[in-house]
Amino acid sequence: MSPDKLRYQANQIATFFASQPEDEQIEGVADHINKFWDPRMRAQLFEITDESTEGFKPMVVAALGKVNRPATVPSAG
Repeated sequence: MSPDKLRYQANQIATFFASQPEDEQIEGVADHINKFWDPRMRAQLFEITDESTEGFKPMVVAALGKVNRPATVPSAG
């Protein structure tokens, strides 16, 4: 997946959870990513954000600490 598309998707999740009570927003973003993004997507998220969090909404950046970082990246196919 392109970095721009992944960034867009993460920010869309943050936009959705922005309507939730403040104490549930970060947990909601992290929980959604953990449940619905496969390990390759989460690995790519960390590859991008380990270099720079530019372009990510602050809520996404805050949720990174609660997102499960894959130990290894499974090979495709």
